[in-house]
Amino acid sequence: MNDAPWRLLSYRVLRAAENMAIDEAVFRLNRQEGLPPTLRFFGWQPPAVSLGYFQKTSREIDVAACRQAGIDIVRRPTGGKAVLHEHELTYSLVASADHPLFTGDIVGTYRVVSACIVEALRRLGLTPEIAFEGRTAAGTPLEGYCFAAPSRYELLVGGRKICGSAQVRARGTFLQHGSLLADLDPMRIASVMGVSVDGVTKTTTALREQLGRVIGYEDLARLLRGAFEDTLGVRLVESGLSPAEESLMQRLLSEKYDTDRWNLEGQGGSGADADTADS
Repeated sequence: MNDAPWRLLSYRVLRAAENMAIDEAVFRLNRQEGLPPTLRFFGWQPPAVSLGYFQKTSREIDVAACRQAGIDIVRRPTGGKAVLHEHELTYSLVASADHPLFTGDIVGTYRVVSACIVEALRRLGLTPEIAFEGRTAAGTPLEGYCFAAPSRYELLVGGRKICGSAQVRARGTFLQHGSLLADLDPMRIASVMGVSVDGVTKTTTALREQLGRVIGYEDLARLLRGAFEDTLGVRLVESGLSPAEESLMQRLLSEKYDTDRWNLEGQGGSGADADTADS
């Protein structure tokens, strides 16, 4: 086991803007503050659609449908496609890109993190498959939808995607987001993504469908925590944000993630030059 503990930010349900402001603050200050790798589990209230860093809002989602349904819209600092966050457990992982447990590239990090999630799914009695060759939905009506096709080292159950991931790297640090679907509402997804119900059901699955039962989010977070610890040989210690992270989070919230200028237009706020990858 690696001696230096990792930090665990325990499961909390927050607004979309708060979730993204926290993750960017942790990401931007990780190396500067000399912080350990940080794993966070969270949920979303109210439900929200998150857009990938480079996506064009009008092309990817139905903004009016989101507003009418009370669904927030937020733009992630990570790459990737649009996700409806409603019936899922979301994780974020921040660490130095040169950490000995990770390789120096995005795909290598996907591989390591996916091994942890595979272990958690196996403990639930599932047989997950790793997509060793990525697929693309480009040029199809599903191209803006995260779960339409897996990237390399993302996870499938029964040939359908159950967990989507996205990443950003800057200044020697990476932030990876992932959404593990606990349940699925194809009609709701189709209405806000502007895709077909049939397309969603053919490409996407969830734990409830596969297991025939509901799993509580806190139980799922505990299961994933154990899988990360055992797979990577690390010790996760519950903690909170540092004062510097809290301060930056509040600034990012007011200047960036609580604004339509950023969330809808992708402009405004202060950020870092970064490499991003999608799911």
